[in-house]
Amino acid sequence: MKQIYILLVISLGVSTFSCSGSVERNVETEELVTDSSHVVTEALVIDEHTLSNYKDVVVSHCHLSLDVDFENEVLKGSVLHTLKNVSGAEVVIFDTKNLNIKSVLVDGTTAPFELGNYDELLGTPLQIAINKDVNTVEIFYETTEGAEALDWVNPKLTAGKENPYVFTQGQSIFTRTWVPIMDTPGLRITYSADITVPPNLLAVMSADNPTEKNDQGKYHFEMSQPVPCYLMALAVGNLEFVPVDERTGVYTEPEMIDACAFEFADMGEMVKKAEGLYGPYLWGRYDIIVLPPSFPFGGMENPRLTFATPTIIAGDRSLVSLVAHELAHSWSGNLVTNSTWNDFWLNEGFTVYFERRIMEDMYGKDYADMLAILGYQDLIRSIDEESEADQALKLKLNRRHPDVGMTDIAYEKGCFFLKMIEEASGRELFDSFLKNYFLEHKFQTINTEEFVNYLNAKLLVPNKIAVNVEEWIYESGVPSNCPVIESKNFTSVEEQLAAFGIENNLDEINPLDWSTHEWLHFIRNMPPEFSNKQLEIIDSRFQLTQSGNCEIACAWFEKSIRCNYEAVDQNLEKFLVRVGRRKFLTPLYRALKESNRLDRAFEIYEKARPNYHHVSSHTIDELLGYSKS
Repeated sequence: MKQIYILLVISLGVSTFSCSGSVERNVETEELVTDSSHVVTEALVIDEHTLSNYKDVVVSHCHLSLDVDFENEVLKGSVLHTLKNVSGAEVVIFDTKNLNIKSVLVDGTTAPFELGNYDELLGTPLQIAINKDVNTVEIFYETTEGAEALDWVNPKLTAGKENPYVFTQGQSIFTRTWVPIMDTPGLRITYSADITVPPNLLAVMSADNPTEKNDQGKYHFEMSQPVPCYLMALAVGNLEFVPVDERTGVYTEPEMIDACAFEFADMGEMVKKAEGLYGPYLWGRYDIIVLPPSFPFGGMENPRLTFATPTIIAGDRSLVSLVAHELAHSWSGNLVTNSTWNDFWLNEGFTVYFERRIMEDMYGKDYADMLAILGYQDLIRSIDEESEADQALKLKLNRRHPDVGMTDIAYEKGCFFLKMIEEASGRELFDSFLKNYFLEHKFQTINTEEFVNYLNAKLLVPNKIAVNVEEWIYESGVPSNCPVIESKNFTSVEEQLAAFGIENNLDEINPLDWSTHEWLHFIRNMPPEFSNKQLEIIDSRFQLTQSGNCEIACAWFEKSIRCNYEAVDQNLEKFLVRVGRRKFLTPLYRALKESNRLDRAFEIYEKARPNYHHVSSHTIDELLGYSKS
């Protein structure tokens, strides 16, 4: 049973105003009205991806007491919610999906509960009778095989090959599959946990963390700052820790610890650069855990402990922009959070912009410009692949999984939108605006219309800046005033590639000092009419098929598939079986499908699918039309 709650907007203290692309407030009706008739009658719209009544009964804190059972691959125990019945509701509703609910205590007394109808997208509402004075609800439960957030990693798929491993991935709506909770980004909570694991393993969370194992296998965690529940995260494995500096460090398996410490040597300096841009880092420590290859994302910005893929360990620190990205989330996303998944671009567009500013301060403008051009290429590709409706920054995801919106539209179009405003206002003014935005909205949630109100009130209107905000946010495609980025490094790559294409002369290509970004630009810009002979010449000289850099390998494999260069086939299979990062899987399986090699895609996928997290396998299932049955 899903209930609808009507909310009034919270005034931002902004008088009615208008400019190009602005959002006006009608103070009589308390509506937000955009100049293209985008009307939002509830600025704090109820999140359509939760079954909970999180506005009627407000949870402020939850405490997990869980045992990690590797033999049966379950988490079992309880979650104690501290809450307040702000509306006098007779029932509190939590999100669950594929959880085995054992019993419930309300203020310490056994209480009845009811599980509503199962919804394939949203799960099952857990309904518990309460009174107006309720303080706590404790739910005893265990996870099941259908826990989409959990990845129980076979020891053979870890670096050490001997110990089991488990990690969670809560974003977007997967936390409800390992904790009965109000699973919405619109609610921020503090949390604590007592986690019991086998004594030879270490548990870590997105909280204060231990740095070494204890004999009992019992660990206590505290997250004293309020976070949306998708940022609650747990990892358990044979882990070691090495510090980078006084407030940063790395967790991973012993077999990888030296390589990871080398790769992230600049992490402490990145934190300082980020603080210099947009204010103090407010989370205490910033650590990274490098997970097994099945982790489905490049990184996940779990506060105090970024979860990261091993595919960024290139041996030359060439892929550390991902660290800058996840670090930037400590401001955009973690400090200021999108209140619904329709507003996802507020997390990611800001973060990509911030990431590139960090990289510019760290490694120079040329480096950041190369990242921006590659990002623009990714954006154009997404524009070609997505429907017009899904090309807008403000999403309409009703009855669709939020993962549908996790494309380069949110990331790159969002970033270029902010870059456009920076160019229109000047960097100094825009930096001051962003710094104040993070400060004034810290530990809060926000939606698109509220942000546009703030943008107009604090930057555009006072400074008489007229830009097409409305077109960028609500319309498809890339507006004509999208910033144009140029790179002399990439111009040189293009010239060398053109010269090779004419003469097949490798002497024309001099990649000795190329970065990963230049290699990606080189591969992406190879013309489709390149013959197998030309690809063979390049491959023989530069060993791209054997590349240990996953970004380069993925780009090369996709180009080879589309050019029918079959010499990569066995290495392609090894790559797809070993790597679970969705960013790499999707273009490669899509290329096989679109190159009339669906049978080969299925053949590889049958071997690889058991190694993937649900986030990745669900995407590839849909892409290939795969069914386990």
